[in-house]
Amino acid sequence: MARYSAIFPWQLQQGGVAAANGSPMLSVKASGHVLSFHSPAKWIAHFEASKASSKLMVIEFTASWCLPCRAMNSAIEEFAAKYTEADFIKMDVDEMMEVVSEFEVHILPTFILMKNGRVVDKVTGVKKEELEKKIKDNHRTPYYYN
Repeated sequence: MARYSAIFPWQLQQGGVAAANGSPMLSVKASGHVLSFHSPAKWIAHFEASKASSKLMVIEFTASWCLPCRAMNSAIEEFAAKYTEADFIKMDVDEMMEVVSEFEVHILPTFILMKNGRVVDKVTGVKKEELEKKIKDNHRTPYYYN
């Protein structure tokens, strides 16, 4: 069985992620506040680590050739800067076919919102206002009172 290590925010460096020993791993890149995964193994590690957190994860399934996806780029960067307590992730469907299959993505762009390793919402297409509303509705950890 393969062993995966988690990627933590303090490991982020310009141009990629550094392993605990300092060596670069080029399969994950950060663009502003948005992570892009280019390796299923790195995605699995991140996903497994996210299961223990109630932090919202917004996954954008996109492609370089997809014009509607490009139309959402500035909105995603804006949301990532505004909702800093959420993780924003880009997945290129041509590079991450296994993940696309797992999430049953058939329309681009598709945005999957997750917490604790579970899908809490989904938006398909160029729907900036709808996506922001769903991010607002799901980004905070609920408060529990005794």
